[in-house]
Amino acid sequence: MIQENSLNKVFIFALHLLRISLLSFFCKEKRLEYPETMALNYIFIAFILVAFVVALIKALVWGDLNAFYEVMLSTFDTSKTAFEVSLGLTGALSLWMGLMKIGEHGGLIKFFSKLISPLFVRLFPDIPKEHPAIGSIFLNVSANLLGLGNAAPPLGLKAMKEMQELNPNKDTASNPMIMFLVLNTSGLTLVPVSIMVLRAQMGAANASDVFLPILLATFFSTIIGILSVAILQRINILDKVILAYLGGLTAIVATIIWFFSHLPQEKISLYSNFGASFALLSIIVGFLVAGMRKKVNVYNSFIEGAKEGFQTAVMIIPYLVAILVAVGMFRASGAMGMLITAIKMGFDAIGVNSQFVDSLPTALMKPLSGSGARGMMVDAIKTFGPDSIIGRMVSVIQGAADTTFYILAVYFGSVGVKNTRYAVGVGLLTDLAGIVAAILLTYLFFGH
Repeated sequence: MIQENSLNKVFIFALHLLRISLLSFFCKEKRLEYPETMALNYIFIAFILVAFVVALIKALVWGDLNAFYEVMLSTFDTSKTAFEVSLGLTGALSLWMGLMKIGEHGGLIKFFSKLISPLFVRLFPDIPKEHPAIGSIFLNVSANLLGLGNAAPPLGLKAMKEMQELNPNKDTASNPMIMFLVLNTSGLTLVPVSIMVLRAQMGAANASDVFLPILLATFFSTIIGILSVAILQRINILDKVILAYLGGLTAIVATIIWFFSHLPQEKISLYSNFGASFALLSIIVGFLVAGMRKKVNVYNSFIEGAKEGFQTAVMIIPYLVAILVAVGMFRASGAMGMLITAIKMGFDAIGVNSQFVDSLPTALMKPLSGSGARGMMVDAIKTFGPDSIIGRMVSVIQGAADTTFYILAVYFGSVGVKNTRYAVGVGLLTDLAGIVAAILLTYLFFGH
């Protein structure tokens, strides 16, 4: 109870600051930046100051006069890398955003809404079946599932506003709000476009080889989130419809894991690549067919989405430069190595394979900041290589869950909710489930 109250005090402060920025949420190029930049502000400062202090100690105590030179050299190197990565994203990101726009205009959001509506009606028993909030929730989750990042937040804010109308205690999160937030923080996405694009830009031999592990990892985080909230809210998880949906999906995932766990290591890569490539190509064809059935001008829809992809690639340049420079300084000073070594020693002492520890900076950053975690992922891929076990692991971790604190702050702040109840704890549990699943699945698919 004391820990929850402490977290609530932090959120009250963050939500108070959010109110002004959320008034301009729909302003072009500025929406949804404030809460994340607040977290990144402290992370950015801490990395640079720690790098300076460590370099100073190395120079004064150990006589390493090259320490400051190495830190400064890293700033030029990482800023160049950030720009090259961002620029290289333009083509692939434009391609996928164009395809996603075809799917959006082709009515796939409505299709997925109808597909999952029987399950969601039971996961949100406090919302009347005909209430507009149900439709907004369906559309938001479907948009997230399809990777339509620009469409999901407005639909999410609309859903929160409609749920707030049903909320008897306006400053306290209602049960439906918490379930909705956990569905968002679990990060369930059908196509992890940005991760595959980044891997391609960083020189991965097969950028889509992490597709299946990401899909499985985010499934585990979503299932753990749903079950945790259902237990706390006393939702009947033995309901026939809930069991049919969750049990069916779990059976499919279990079959996939069983199949790959019984394959020789050299066959896993072959079958994984085939499955990922077939699934992605089928999705592309599905988008085109949906557009044709709706008599959508497929070419114009693609161009519209591609323009958004280009704008997105350009917009992330300053964010990626900032976080990569800070991380680069932190690493060049030796502080990152000291931290990783200390953690590895702890795991080695208890007899646990500590190879995965190099991926933990990405995992620890993920609940705080999406762009910060992206920077950590790029740094790890550059350091270890895109096709290394760590390069693949950080990619799977990045796609395993979403940015918990950011999502909670934005959505709760939009309706003035101050008492988040157990939303923070369940959100972090969801993150933990996704991260653990990501690490184990990376070992399964790509070996040790």
